[in-house]
Amino acid sequence: MKPILNVAAYLFVSLDELVQLRARMLDQCNARELKGTILLTPEGINMFLAGQADSLRGFLDWLRIDPRFKPLQAKESWSEEQPFKKMLIKLKNEIIRMNHSTIRPEEGRANFITPKKLQEWLDRGTDDLGRPVVMVDTRNAFELDYGTFENALHFNIEKFTQFPEAISAHKDELTDKTLVSFCTGGIRCEKSGLYMREIGMEHSYQLEGGILKYFEEVGSAHYKGSCFVFDEREALEPTLDSIPVEHSIRKKAKLQN
Repeated sequence: MKPILNVAAYLFVSLDELVQLRARMLDQCNARELKGTILLTPEGINMFLAGQADSLRGFLDWLRIDPRFKPLQAKESWSEEQPFKKMLIKLKNEIIRMNHSTIRPEEGRANFITPKKLQEWLDRGTDDLGRPVVMVDTRNAFELDYGTFENALHFNIEKFTQFPEAISAHKDELTDKTLVSFCTGGIRCEKSGLYMREIGMEHSYQLEGGILKYFEEVGSAHYKGSCFVFDEREALEPTLDSIPVEHSIRKKAKLQN
């Protein structure tokens, strides 16, 4: 097994006293020699961390002592080297910015579908009621260069705040379809799923755990390419291994420049 554990986790939960919470969390991370990025916001937490398995899991156990973080679930993968250069904890207004104050995942999630169930639908081409299934990619344009689900609908957006307008423009043509929104780890879909329901897209779901959870439970079925991740690994294959050097878009871009 590779020596470095990587985790991605998020939780929508009301948080206060963020400055004090940041200080306590930073002390714990530094004491355990963890590296990565944590976002703390009034609406919740988002994290990408890496380190020795015992240390990282110990930090998550410490975090869950706080009742607010008890439901926190982490997606795990492994790497040969530490993919982060430093430990950062940032204070933000939102975990993922959408500019729609009525969308509050903490008050109730959108309907979700598990990776295994989604594979069933994609194998068949329809949901359980016979409606055509359309995968909706909520990610930014550059992420699509690495990979996405086969025949997925995407909008080549540059930032997530553009998603509501983009999906709204396609509302009428998607009325009779079952929609499954997806992103890297599921966090953007917590808001996109609620938004689609809000504008009347009744047959919409979010992929539970995002692409990374799908890779973990299903693998590459119905997916082409890799999945961009926000660390030095650049992207992960459906095996959850880092992409080979020859597949690096970053390195190719540097060579061209």
